[in-house]
Amino acid sequence: MKLNFMAAAGLALCLGAGVVFAADEPQVVRQELMKKVGGSMGALSAIAKGQKPYDAATVKTALTTISTSAKDFPNHFPAGSETGFESEAAPAIWSSMDDFKSKAMKLSTDADTVLASMPADPAAVGQAVQTLGSDCGTCHQTYRLKR
Repeated sequence: MKLNFMAAAGLALCLGAGVVFAADEPQVVRQELMKKVGGSMGALSAIAKGQKPYDAATVKTALTTISTSAKDFPNHFPAGSETGFESEAAPAIWSSMDDFKSKAMKLSTDADTVLASMPADPAAVGQAVQTLGSDCGTCHQTYRLKR
């Protein structure tokens, strides 16, 4: 009985260590950043569509998350991280890194600009979603693999 428990505990530790190790992988980090951006865009879209009431704190948090995530995003594409962990990163990222970084910075700058003028109603949030969504789409067209 003790042997089974010890084996199960050892297996659990190994699996837990694997999850911690994977969390540090650049592919996993950038996927988590994109989930944050997607969640923030979803929150803004819900307000713009009238599915959720306007809430200034939600808008501010979403825009801040988009800005900070977009600034950090290009830092997680080292050589050798082109594949693995179901990455959707296109090879063009590594051959056009300056353009890729420029697109990420545009998203961040546009989010900061929208935040500085702080949309005050659902219509203004809708305009922000169009601007930021366009930035996302432009980058995804070139630098995201279609699955």
